[in-house]
Amino acid sequence: MSRRKGRVLAFQALYSWDVSQTPLEDLLKFSWQNVQASEDSDETSFASIIVTGTIEHVAQIDELIKNHLSANWTMERINKVTLAILRMSIYEMEFQKDSQKKIVIDEAVNIAREYGLEDSYKFINAVLDKIGKEN
Repeated sequence: MSRRKGRVLAFQALYSWDVSQTPLEDLLKFSWQNVQASEDSDETSFASIIVTGTIEHVAQIDELIKNHLSANWTMERINKVTLAILRMSIYEMEFQKDSQKKIVIDEAVNIAREYGLEDSYKFINAVLDKIGKEN
């Protein structure tokens, strides 16, 4: 199983959910993914867990983000790609106890480098590192 692919799918779904308020049941179809991946693949199963859990706990997750922002940052200032990566990573760090925080942070940084703005990976790393050290 590639947890990396699952995390990318989860990030994409959460971005879509935030931007277009796509219903959860539609998100979990992962209709934009490669036709080669089956509905029951390990990647889509892992992504489904992350997406569902993140949406269920989004208020708690957003509160953690707010509490760990630098003084000059607000939630409204965080772009949607960065927010989706932060949310799914915090969900995994806080609620998926079988995931290692260091790996989750590394994956988030790598996804941000690929899909985020130029320096968003630094911002994500800083916020996740603060949260990871607390718990």
